[in-house]
Amino acid sequence: MTEISDRQGLVGYVPGAWDMFHIGHLNILRRARENCDWLVAGVVTDDALFQMKGKYPIIPFEERLAIVEAIGLVDEAVVDHSQNKLEVWERVHFDVLFKGDDWRGTAKGARLERDLVAVGARVEYFPYTLHTSSTELRRVLAEW
Repeated sequence: MTEISDRQGLVGYVPGAWDMFHIGHLNILRRARENCDWLVAGVVTDDALFQMKGKYPIIPFEERLAIVEAIGLVDEAVVDHSQNKLEVWERVHFDVLFKGDDWRGTAKGARLERDLVAVGARVEYFPYTLHTSSTELRRVLAEW
């Protein structure tokens, strides 16, 4: 991880599973890149995803991390172990966390907003790509 003191300007953080990387993932990373000076992508571990969603990702963690690091939109990629984004904030010290707007107005989104305000950060929502999601890709693959 880059030293926090080496970062310049607004630090953005975008967490994700990044499983079966698709256009929705690319869209949120592009939008996040346009809205901060230093972009950190959090790649959620396999075990944390299982705890959150009750299923493991299709693509293993190390491969998902390598993909996110290689696409050239992020300044760094870090391991994200938890749903509690204050834990990653302690390591990354981001100014803004980017999420899909499917979180806006939900209990999880409200909790995230409250938690981050307490440390001087904020949440910025981007339009969710409705026609493509990892959940939808899993459904299609299961029917295939």
